Amino acid sequence: MSTEMQSETNTTRPYLIRALHEWCTDNGFTPYITVAVDGAVQVPKEYVKGGEIVLNVGFDATTGLRIGNDYIEFKARFGGVAREILIPVGRVIAIFARENGQGMAFAAEEMTSSELPDDASRVRDAQASIAATALSVVDSGDGADREVDTTNSTLSPKKNSKPSLTRIK
Repeated sequence: MSTEMQSETNTTRPYLIRALHEWCTDNGFTPYITVAVDGAVQVPKEYVKGGEIVLNVGFDATTGLRIGNDYIEFKARFGGVAREILIPVGRVIAIFARENGQGMAFAAEEMTSSELPDDASRVRDAQASIAATALSVVDSGDGADREVDTTNSTLSPKKNSKPSLTRIK
């Protein structure tokens, strides 16, 4: 593969998000995503906590869901009010099944200077805070609960724990 071709290769993130969304749906689970909110994310700001929002992206909770290579788009109701949601794929920091916590966490991507809104310093501060956060995903798919620490990619067995997505600071 040529160097020019490699630089044009898409990130794997949207493909993994689509695959895990399909896996959740096929197995009767409810897919949820955790999103790092900044100026590029269009979500109801009143539901954002700590610079993040967790959204149900199941077909029962959304209308017109489209998980593209650049954006996740859909309509959803918040407090009975329909809202347009637009999320850059790079802002998705996790996708998981609500029922058992199985899923995948991603490192938050840095925005380029051309993507930063006018209040760039506020966004940079929020990005620094998000980048300092590590996520842990517990997957019990093989019968033995294991914690995946995204900071050093090691597996460690967990005893008698329910699968869950844990945010570690």
